[in-house]
Amino acid sequence: MKNEYSLEYKSTIGADFLTKSVQKGEDSIQLQLWDTAGAEKYHSMGQSFYRGSEVCVLVFDITDNETFQNIEGWRKEFLEQLNPNNPEEFPLILIGNKCDMQNEKKVNDEEVNKYCEEHNKMPYFACSAKDNINLKEAFDKIVDMAYENNKKGEENYVPNVPNVKIIPEPKKKKKCC
Repeated sequence: MKNEYSLEYKSTIGADFLTKSVQKGEDSIQLQLWDTAGAEKYHSMGQSFYRGSEVCVLVFDITDNETFQNIEGWRKEFLEQLNPNNPEEFPLILIGNKCDMQNEKKVNDEEVNKYCEEHNKMPYFACSAKDNINLKEAFDKIVDMAYENNKKGEENYVPNVPNVKIIPEPKKKKKCC
């Protein structure tokens, strides 16, 4: 979101979020990326964080198989707490982080591909936050998915919750005289 990387590890407490404006055609889209804490004691807070979501981004560490094994629990928890009208159609994306550390890889690509296939052909990106590998492509896909979900209408939304705000670019006024 900020085009920055820090070697300093900071554990998320509760949740953290960043915002960024992006252009999609003539529309300006305000993204909010929420990072929810993985600690069990924060799981009950998920419903308030997930409200209004257009896309769920599930991230695991390719050097730690346990993080991949936890993905299904995170997916289920997200969908249960968000409670979208059509959970099986809700847009999800999977990111395997630390692809710059292939020599320490513990997660099998076949297992990842099988998981994505079983979950509505969920898009998958092997990324590296450290080396900025595939991040633009992953975020472009996230924007596309949010934009398409928003354009579909109400079928994927949580009832009575505002969604992605799409703001048309203002028309430039012609100057006279």
